[in-house]
Amino acid sequence: MFFVNATLGPATAGRHGNRQGTTMDAKKNILFLCTGNSCRSQMAEGFARALRSDALTAYSAGVEKHGLNPRAVAVMAEAGVDISGQASKLVSELPDVAFNYVVTLCGSAHDLCPFFPGPVKKVHVGFEDPPALAALAATEEEALGHYRRVRDAIREFVAGLPENIESEEREAGRSFRPGERSPRYEPGTALTKQTG
Repeated sequence: MFFVNATLGPATAGRHGNRQGTTMDAKKNILFLCTGNSCRSQMAEGFARALRSDALTAYSAGVEKHGLNPRAVAVMAEAGVDISGQASKLVSELPDVAFNYVVTLCGSAHDLCPFFPGPVKKVHVGFEDPPALAALAATEEEALGHYRRVRDAIREFVAGLPENIESEEREAGRSFRPGERSPRYEPGTALTKQTG
């Protein structure tokens, strides 16, 4: 069971027409949503493309647009995923896609999640905010450590998609806990595209 947020918002309300991603598609469309689409949602999109492109078509957006975070780009590159070509964008700037899943990754995005028409599953899976944590760091290495820790937690979550959000064993509204293992990823293993 999941917390489903059906808050109405202007960003996508009333968007209709010829939508990509009909039920005939084998892949599921997933949107990762956070406040500024600069860090956590960008990491999640990058990992979904790298690890789950067999099952998911990934998108990310924000309720605001803060630009791509350079530290997020750097720590993702360390993990073998290049997100430097991704761009920070608003929900209203996304193509007209019928999303199967909308995953909010921070409290603000969860509270401000716009309305998405159709049978979309909205799930909140909260992760700590690396820029906020890094602001208190004494050194650049300590700052990057916060980004790496959150990156690894996001990788664990994304590696188990979509099965982990379909499971009825997850508690309503519970945040993903670092250290909670996905059946598709074990820390210390090489980052490879997962199939079947």
